[in-house]
Amino acid sequence: QAALQNGMERVQLFFLKNKCRLPLNPSLVAKELNIKACSFFSSNAVPLKVALINADPLGEEINVMFKVGEDLRQDMLALQMIKIMDKIWLQEGLDLRMVIFKCLSTGKDRGMVELVPASDTLRKIQVEYGVTGSFKDKPLAEWLRKYNPTEEEYDKASENFIYSCAGCCVATYVLGICDRHNDNIMLRNTGHMFHIDFGKFLGHAQMFGSFKRDRAPFVLTSDMAYVINGGEKPTIRFQLFVDLCCQAYNLIRKHANLFLNLLSLMLSSGLPELSGIQDLKYVQDALQPQTTDAEATIFFTRLIESSLGSVATKFNFFIHNLAQLRFSGLPSNDEPILSFSAKTYSLKQDGRIKQVSVFTYQKRYNPDKHYIYVVRVLREGQVEPTFVFRTFDEFQELHNKLGILFPLWKLPGFPNKMVLGRTHIKDVAAKRKVELNSYIQSLMNSSSEVAECDLVYTFFHPLLRDEKVEGIDGIAKPTGSLSSPTSGKVGGEVKLSISYRNSTLFIMVMHIKDLVKDGADPNPYVKTYLLPDTHKTSKRKTKISRKTRNPTFNEMLVYSGYSMETLKQRELQLSVLSAESLRENFYLGGITLSLKDFNLSKETVNWYRL
Repeated sequence: QAALQNGMERVQLFFLKNKCRLPLNPSLVAKELNIKACSFFSSNAVPLKVALINADPLGEEINVMFKVGEDLRQDMLALQMIKIMDKIWLQEGLDLRMVIFKCLSTGKDRGMVELVPASDTLRKIQVEYGVTGSFKDKPLAEWLRKYNPTEEEYDKASENFIYSCAGCCVATYVLGICDRHNDNIMLRNTGHMFHIDFGKFLGHAQMFGSFKRDRAPFVLTSDMAYVINGGEKPTIRFQLFVDLCCQAYNLIRKHANLFLNLLSLMLSSGLPELSGIQDLKYVQDALQPQTTDAEATIFFTRLIESSLGSVATKFNFFIHNLAQLRFSGLPSNDEPILSFSAKTYSLKQDGRIKQVSVFTYQKRYNPDKHYIYVVRVLREGQVEPTFVFRTFDEFQELHNKLGILFPLWKLPGFPNKMVLGRTHIKDVAAKRKVELNSYIQSLMNSSSEVAECDLVYTFFHPLLRDEKVEGIDGIAKPTGSLSSPTSGKVGGEVKLSISYRNSTLFIMVMHIKDLVKDGADPNPYVKTYLLPDTHKTSKRKTKISRKTRNPTFNEMLVYSGYSMETLKQRELQLSVLSAESLRENFYLGGITLSLKDFNLSKETVNWYRL
């Protein structure tokens, strides 16, 4: 930091006599550096954050990254390709809410990159939950909730996330963008996800010994799925995400020649990873030019399943967290000090705390079942106490960060997180209430440096979510259809694509939503027959989806060798069953469709009630 300050002071001398137009955006004019706001990033090339004061007195501060040591022409090319993809999607009426930023190579292996405001890397978000944060499911959702505290704001942010995540998955797969780790994937406060740093593309993966670092087709982790689903269980929101990915992928496939031609024009530019026809072959293979849209939809759905099931991505993120530990510590003054509070508060702002105790605990159901602890806080000059609501994990974060802030102080012992058996049962919550209360009393009775620090006062400051709770007796009721349905009831809808060509009937089972079953979530699969069928030779089945009422299949069931006249005399019988390991498979619903009602010369895509 000292070396950076010295260097920037020398650059500042230039501004004594000159103003400067920004190469990235010539409409912006800078009149001087804001040296105190300049810093550096912790990636390999250690790029600089350059803060410039706008010559326009009404203009905002100009923030750019200056990078040396990487060929930014490749980044420019990748961003240009993503921009063209976005244009194609928008022309077709598909707005995937992509974040497109500017990048300019200003010389050999150097250049400027626009910094997107109000955004953080996934690593920064995940390590708020410790070095193993990349293995946890809730960090992204809780970070978005911090900046979008009302339900309306959060719904909008998670919708932005679903759309932009779909765009990122398709774009990074088609361009073969590699070296994906949690420091080059970013998230805006508004929920928009985007990728940065395109030093590896067209499938040129980073190696870790003899292993490819990028083992999944693209980055889609369980914490992303948590935001998409709105919780741990699969919902129809994930079906929307899959449909967006497949639609976006098929739209790009229609323009395969455009991308191949544009990339081929760059073959003579000297980019190390775009030097021959074999590099173009990666994009051609990725776009599956010989397949139909339905086959490509099935193909991309399998890629989504493969990426979501990849532990390698999370392990890669974890290794990256470890590598970055040397730069870590508490956030600097201008950043939130706790992951669930957007601002930092102090004793001076809020008033001295006289008494504090864990008053009770409540069961909550949103987004999943958990217990939350009600903390009673009384400050000097207050007649009535305030109540704040904190989870066990939030108490743990407070303790961990106090340990970083006061490494030489003896802090009170924190309750053990490990619990044998189920962690959401009432007995565990009752035991933890007593332990957390004891922890708080010891903390507030320790030295004033610890008990009165900003970290502690930020923890006990009321958040918007605390003020929304109607009294301390108001226990949140479960939302949605969590109650058990009456036995034998069936329900839900199935989405099918039905088409016919070359004497073959194609039934694509796409999604099912809102299945009904007593008790635990079912393990649904679909079975079809073409009736009449006395010998049951026309049976076709999909794979089994595990523990979900909203499965996505995108599987093709094929009936070959049927003329159109024959099919018009047949009925398609479709049943949805739950695969049960220790008893007979359970019927969840079904439908019979008369094929004479369909125009088989074109594809029909529709939802049908079971």
